[in-house]
Amino acid sequence: MSETNTDEEVPKSKKKGKLKPILFGTILIVLLGGGGAAGGFYAAGMLGGGQEEAEDPNKPKIIMKDGTAVSDKEASQVTPKQSSSAFKVTYHQIEQPFTSNLSNSDSFAQLSLAVSTYYDERVFENVTNHEIAIRSAILMELGQQDAIELEAPEGKLKLKKKLRNIINETLKEKTGFGGIEDVYFTNIVVQ
Repeated sequence: MSETNTDEEVPKSKKKGKLKPILFGTILIVLLGGGGAAGGFYAAGMLGGGQEEAEDPNKPKIIMKDGTAVSDKEASQVTPKQSSSAFKVTYHQIEQPFTSNLSNSDSFAQLSLAVSTYYDERVFENVTNHEIAIRSAILMELGQQDAIELEAPEGKLKLKKKLRNIINETLKEKTGFGGIEDVYFTNIVVQ
């Protein structure tokens, strides 16, 4: 008799053993899924009180055509990113021209630049305050240019974009904010 009792008890414990891992796995999936959803909502700003990053009061403001100054957030609400017609463009001439020998030739280039921004006068104050660093970065880039490329309109456009990026990178490094929208050649000579 004891033999039949042992055989009957063994199958009961095997069934109980199969249910436990399934139940544990289901609970684990529910907990991980809930944690992932909570993390996603938190990252999206739906949880945690919706705290926004405080705007830096020293950051330049965008100037609207009517002369009012607004933050980047307010400006993006007023006008879509593609349309800048609602903003006032301000220009600044960099006083001294840039002269540099060109790469792989006996040629040199001399150019005068102006920059534009949609932001307030603080951007141009930063340009003036850090003009030496900006001049150095521009001259380094100008010295790497090829004379033949600079004679073509495409080469000038390419240089213009590079110079805008260089000026913004230098300003970000020095002040934490770029703000230059475009660079203009007011004079360019390649010999």
